[in-house]
Amino acid sequence: MRKPRIDYVAVFRALPGMVALLTPDLVYADANDDFLRLAGRTREQLLGRYIFDVFPENPNDPAAAGMRETRESMLRVVATGERDTMALLRYDIEDPQRPGVWREHYWSPVNAPVQDPDGQVALVVHRVEEVTELIHARGGTNGGARARVLEAELYTRARELQEVNERLRQAHAHEREVALALQAAMLPAPGPTGPHAAAVRYRPALGALNVCGDWYDLVDLPGDNLAVAVGDVVGHGLAAACAMGQLRSALSAACRVADGPAQAVEALGLYARFVEGAEATTVVTTFIDWDRRTIAYSSAGHPPPVLAHADGTVTFLDRATDPPLAARPEHLPRPQAHTRFTEGDTLVLYTDGLIERRGEDIYTGLDRLAESVTRHRHAPPEALADALLGDLLPTMGSTDDTALIVLRL
Repeated sequence: MRKPRIDYVAVFRALPGMVALLTPDLVYADANDDFLRLAGRTREQLLGRYIFDVFPENPNDPAAAGMRETRESMLRVVATGERDTMALLRYDIEDPQRPGVWREHYWSPVNAPVQDPDGQVALVVHRVEEVTELIHARGGTNGGARARVLEAELYTRARELQEVNERLRQAHAHEREVALALQAAMLPAPGPTGPHAAAVRYRPALGALNVCGDWYDLVDLPGDNLAVAVGDVVGHGLAAACAMGQLRSALSAACRVADGPAQAVEALGLYARFVEGAEATTVVTTFIDWDRRTIAYSSAGHPPPVLAHADGTVTFLDRATDPPLAARPEHLPRPQAHTRFTEGDTLVLYTDGLIERRGEDIYTGLDRLAESVTRHRHAPPEALADALLGDLLPTMGSTDDTALIVLRL
């Protein structure tokens, strides 16, 4: 059966209901026939013009907020790449045939992004349900007092809902800023560690409170040796940031006195039982001995570090994996394994935001990581870290935060 040829321009024009396309600058790019008919404008009056030049706000309504709320909704779509649904909105339209005469309208808008191949928002789909006639009809065929009461009640409730949504957005944004600032203050600054080049990265989740549970650390050990660790707290926002700070500090201290990474992770697991929100945290710790050229490691439920050899082979450090912190009722010693490295090898530690994708097997993400590390293995750590993020993170950002350490051995 032949696949039908579809004229998507004709489909767009014929769509039922009001639909318009705007650029990220909120300039009209197109509008369907229902939008033109119900808005009382021609296509020539819309295309290439700023939305609020075409539809300014009613100057006779001192309580009007439709322009501000519509603009903020559309700009959120451009900034986040996510759909934004607005509450019922009153937005009067000036009669194009009678300047100065404004017609009362009630709208229910939804704004959605259209992304280009690079993941950037190229267009905003502005879909509007015109419900003015419905409101009038519910109050009687000729409007009247009942209609006016219903209109006032719906409009008031819509404004209250919009205000609640705006307060929630502001609280969300404030908590996210505080959590990120707290995490930035607790994580060590990026840069070289002794004579060995290291690069660290942290990428918060995009437009969500699912941030601030990941951490990294580099700890100097006796004999110019080094402990390198990454961890991931289950949780979001300030609570996750606080738990992360406590666990990172505890592990840093444990690494300085423990005989090896297993003992350090074991001590951290005991401590986690008394830290609210620390249950099921994953962490992996490596002790690097430069003289013996060995890496000792121990993992509590964390994705395995990658050791990229100069000859192009890759080893996953996965022979000492145990359940996450405080995940089992009884206390048992943690496992530990060793592997050798040669000068010029690269060690990569990371959190699951780098490799995991919804609906995808974790081994697919690990294979993707191994391929990227191998391809960029000769790059300096800073360039390699950027290349890994570029290869593995979604263009529009991840739904989980990501911590990454790249160390040239």
